Amino acid sequence: MEIKGLVLQARKEFVDENFGEGAWEKVLEALPQEDRESIRDLILTAKWYPFELGDRLDKAIVTVLGEGKEKVFEEIGAKSAVRSLTKVHRSFLTAGDPLAFLKKADVIYKFYYDTGRREYTETGPTSGILTTYDAETYSVPDCLTVIGWYKEALKMCGAKNVEIAEQECRARGGKCCRYRVAWTL
Repeated sequence: MEIKGLVLQARKEFVDENFGEGAWEKVLEALPQEDRESIRDLILTAKWYPFELGDRLDKAIVTVLGEGKEKVFEEIGAKSAVRSLTKVHRSFLTAGDPLAFLKKADVIYKFYYDTGRREYTETGPTSGILTTYDAETYSVPDCLTVIGWYKEALKMCGAKNVEIAEQECRARGGKCCRYRVAWTL
C-alpha cells in the first residue's frame, strides 16, 4: 500500500511548526538511512510513497518528539486537514453541511491511499460511522491522524462539539477501522 507525499509533508510541517528548528533533523536521524535519503530534501506531495515509510516516520516522531504519546497524531491530522482543505482539496469542504462532506469519504480516501476504501453510514442527522475496509496496511498512528483530520474537517464545515471515537482498529486486532462520529450544528 502507498500513501501520498501530502501525508508525509503534513508531518514535516507539523514537526517544524510545533517543535522548532532542528526537530525534523532529529526525527530523520531516528530513521533508517534509506528513509532519510528519500524524504530529507524534498517530499513530493503528489508522489506515492510506501505506507511503511510513513509508519516508520510516525514511530520516530512519537519516540523523538512526542514523549511516547500517540495523541500527537490527532494534532498532526488536524494540521493536515487545514493544510489540504484550504488549498489543494478545498473543493471537498461543504460549508454549513458536515453530513454532505462525510458522504464524500470514499472519494476523499482515494486521494490519500492507493488501496482500500472508506464508507460513511449515517446513523442520524448529526451522527454516523466511518469505516475503512480492505487497506493492505494500517497503524495506530494512521488511525489517530484520521480522527484528527476528520474532526478538523468537520469543524471547517461548520460542525460544533465534534466527537470521534474509534470503535474498532485493525492495528489492534479488529477486522476494519471504524469510527463513531457525532457533532452539533
